[in-house]
Amino acid sequence: MENQKQNAPYAVAALVLGICSLLFGCFFVGLVCGVVGLVLANKGLTVYNTNPNVYNGYGMLKAGKVTSILGVIFGSIYVLYYIIAVAILGSVGFAWLEWLDLF
Repeated sequence: MENQKQNAPYAVAALVLGICSLLFGCFFVGLVCGVVGLVLANKGLTVYNTNPNVYNGYGMLKAGKVTSILGVIFGSIYVLYYIIAVAILGSVGFAWLEWLDLF
């Protein structure tokens, strides 16, 4: 029986969280999933790099890291968009209230 290599630690979790961060990128959940996936991917890469002959699944770690980074970027863009939209609508809303007081 051959000695099979085990998957790198956190490889599956980082990949799943990275994909979830892309799917839920238009919500705040995507930003959180992306940050957690990025932390897990970095932990897994440090463990993998200490002894790469023991572990398998380097590609899953890299894919998890890339998808988590993209999820964090999309989530950050959404948060900035939401803040700007609330600021614009809030300022317009106050102008409408002043206009209605004239009548």
